[in-house]
This record gives sequence, structure tokens and C-alpha cells, in this order.
Amino acid sequence: MSGCVSSSTHSSELGSASNSESGSVSAGSSSQASDELVVNVYSHTGEPETGFDPLLGWGCGHVNFEPLIQSTLFKSADDGSIINDLATGYSVSPDGKTWTVNVRDDAKFTDGEKLTAEDVAFTFNTAVGSNSELDMSNLENARAINDTAVEFKLKEPQSSFIWRLRYVGIVPENVYKKETYGANPIGSGPYKLIQWDKGQQAIFELNDNYYGQKPYFKKITMLFLDKDTAFAAAKSGKVDIAEIDITHANQNIDGYDIISLPSSRAFGVSFPMQNDTGKKSLTGDPIGNNVTADIAIRKALNTGIDRKAILDGVIYGKGDAEYTGVDQRAFGNPEARINDSNLEEAKKILEDAGWKDTDGDGILEKDGTRAEFDLYYSSSDQTRQALSIAVSEQAKKLGIKINLVGTNWDEIYANQYGSAVLYAYSSIDTFNLYLQYHTKEADDTYRNPGLYSNPVVDGYLETALRTSDQDQTIKNWQLAAYDGNTGFGPAGDATWLWLVTMDYLYAVDETVDMGTPEKSAGSDILGNIYEWTRTNTTGPAQG
Repeated sequence: MSGCVSSSTHSSELGSASNSESGSVSAGSSSQASDELVVNVYSHTGEPETGFDPLLGWGCGHVNFEPLIQSTLFKSADDGSIINDLATGYSVSPDGKTWTVNVRDDAKFTDGEKLTAEDVAFTFNTAVGSNSELDMSNLENARAINDTAVEFKLKEPQSSFIWRLRYVGIVPENVYKKETYGANPIGSGPYKLIQWDKGQQAIFELNDNYYGQKPYFKKITMLFLDKDTAFAAAKSGKVDIAEIDITHANQNIDGYDIISLPSSRAFGVSFPMQNDTGKKSLTGDPIGNNVTADIAIRKALNTGIDRKAILDGVIYGKGDAEYTGVDQRAFGNPEARINDSNLEEAKKILEDAGWKDTDGDGILEKDGTRAEFDLYYSSSDQTRQALSIAVSEQAKKLGIKINLVGTNWDEIYANQYGSAVLYAYSSIDTFNLYLQYHTKEADDTYRNPGLYSNPVVDGYLETALRTSDQDQTIKNWQLAAYDGNTGFGPAGDATWLWLVTMDYLYAVDETVDMGTPEKSAGSDILGNIYEWTRTNTTGPAQG
């Protein structure tokens, strides 16, 4: 893959261990002006290891967010639709391989240089070779036609290419150096970085030359605190916005509102889809599991598990039950879902498939194989641990034993093809559906960890990706989930046991008016920073 890498320690998955340890709270002093903002936005991946460089992860990758310093060709509207930012419009050739984007002619970088189509082309051509997470492998090249028009040549038509244009911040060709840009970024976005105290905070100031709607807040101090420290910072009135752990959902902080914002962050259990035949991955990791390869096991778990109980019991109702991983999206397919928490139906599925408790120990067997498998989860994430425990406890009622293995991500990735894994997926980019369910080899990335392969589903995914008709695109994404006969969803091949979609939880100083957060704004809370104001200057963050 190529494109933009994530800046988090375990870059391939949202919600893995934080890369920022507890730091000191150094902002939010009594000298803070009303138009200054102190935030701890954990969802912005914490402190970026490689700096504020879009070509090395800032703003893009598996966690996409407003890069503040750089502007992007497109942004999202309140309703989640794509709108122009640097772009003034775009067109796609009839064969879907050539995208032409027109860019505004009044944008300047913070060093005073004019932003041109050459900078846009440079940014994307450099992203192709940056060996990163946001897949740019289908981009053959970008070329400036003139100062205000860029032509993107794709190897194959790709309906989801708009999302690549949505998340990559534009950098200046004439000064960009991979080795130094991250610490001294020059962009054309609403803010400019003026100070980075590594391990503690980054300070942004308003870019007076910004071409778009200027935000009310002239200064943003972004702290790099873990969630517990951020919660303490809110309790002591030293931060305006603090992302806090879901376990604090029912707590109160004087002067703050505790808000939950919907997100696309779906948690689910991946199932190895192949039998264990001794086959190994490219790096020698085991492939296959004779229990989860049986569709009856997967169907029974999807049918018997009570997602609502998990939603209420583990994440305090802050989210939704999840069945396909994309239930909340326009391209989700309601027909792919099933009715759950039906123990009797689940037991019948297992019995009809030949699973019986022949030795009376409470665990089913079939042809000498026990209904038992390992479930890996990140031991540094309490939510994943709690979700894993809940699934394991409920599975016992079906006669299925799930052994929990809490460990680090290196161990998880090494075992993902032979054992179940509690993963979280967050992107709203449809291309992730293609990566997640299209046939592939065991290449030791986290995409399609179950090595699912269904030629019918492959066909739908390919059609969805290649067609330029958006209605057909959505229809085929939905058919890939379930077409009435097959699909990756629980009504079809039941390739995953999706559990919940979890909101992001924030403590927000009650003097801050956040406007109307965008759809799925939980992971991109600063996406509508242009609307934010402070309505009362006597709030706790001032004193």
C-alpha cells in the first residue's frame, strides 16, 4: 500500500495503544483569552511521531481528520457529503480513469507563496511513493494541466477515489523535505503551527491569510495526554475539550458537558475462514481454524449473541448495535443483518450442523473437534478487553468456548489468520470494504484477516469500485454484503461477528459552542472548527 501512513504506534488500526504517554498539563492558565482553545483530542491520533506531515500520516491514514495546518481538495459537509475546499469542482472521464480537479487561484501557503496545481500534483505523486497506509496504489500519476487544474490518471476506475482527494493535505513543492517538514510544516489551512513541545503540546495560531471562513478561535493548544490524565485536566478546569474514556460516560464535571459523538468506529470479531491445513502466511504465521471455518459456528454466534446487552453493559449505551461493520453508512445493507439474541435458533443451527456435547462438559464437539478457539485482543485497551470477555461469556451459553488472549499487536497480527481477533474499523471510505472482503493472499496486513474469498462477492466489490454511476456503486456495495443468497454479512457468510459501533466521548467546557458536528464527527471533532465559538468567557477553562 502507499499513500499516507498513520501516526499512531500501531498504525493499522484505530484504537490501538496510544502513542502518547501521560503528559503534564501546561495550558489552560488564567491568561487564556476567550478566543483561545485548549484541547486534548486523542482521536487525532495523539502526538504525531513523524510530525505534522500529511505525507507521513497527519490527517490521513486509517484515522482521518482535519489537518488544520494544510488544506485539502475536498472536505465533508454537516450531512457527511463531499464539498469543495481547495477544489472548485471536478470531473471524471467516461472510462473512469481520468479525474480532473480544478483548484482555486487565491490560496497561499503560510510562507507567502501561491498554491498552484503543481503543488497538488507534487503532493499526490509523493504520496504514491510514501509506502503508507492510505492506499494510493491505483494512482498512476497526477499532472498539473495549468496553474488551476490537476489531472489524476488512475490505473483502474475507482469510484472511491474521491476519499483520497478528501484527506491528503497539500504541501508546497518548492520547500517540502521529508526529513524536516513534519516539525516545520508550511500549509494553506486555517491554522499554522507555531510551537511543538514534544511529549507535551502543539500550539497552532490562526492563519490570517487563509482563503476560507476563518475560525473564531485564534489559538489552539493541543495537549498530548492519555484519557485518564485528560479527564483529570477537565476536572481541574485546565482544558476546554478533553476526549475521555467511555468508562466516564456517567460522570459529571462542574462546568462541562459530557457529550458523545457518533463515529464509524465499529468493533467486531474477525473469523479465520479457512480450515487449518498446515498452510502458512508469507512470514510463516499459521493459517486456518477448523472451528471458525464452519459457517454454523459463525452463524450461531451472530444469531445467539445479544448485541444490545453488550452495548449497554460494556459501553454504557454510547453507540449502536452493529451487524455488518457499516450499518450506519449509506452503503450499508439492512438486508444483510439478522435478528440476534436468539439462543434457541443459534443452538438449532449448531445441532443441525452436527455439533453436539458428547462428553457432557458443556462444550460442543463435531467429528472430534471441540467448539473452542482463541480470541486475541489488545491488552492495552480496556474496551476491547471488556468486549472480548462479554462475547466469551455469551458464547458459553451456546456450548462454544472462546479462550481470551490479551497481548500486543505484533502477536495479534501474527495470529490473525489462525485465530479470531477483536478489531475496530473506522473509515467511512468505501474502498475499505473492497480491501476488507475481496479475495487476497495472506500478506500480513490487517485487511481481510479471515482471508475471506467469495467470487460472487468479489464481483460485486469490483463492480462497485469500477463503475462511475454512484447509484450502481452503492447498490453493489450493498449486494456484496448480501444479495439474498450470499455476501459477507451475517445473513450470508457471516465472516465477522460485528458487535457495536462506539461513540467518542468528550468533556466540553460549557462555554464552547461546537456548532453542528458533522456526521460521524466523533473521530474528527475539529472538522467543523470553523463553526466553533465561545459563548461565555467566565467558564472553568478561564480560571
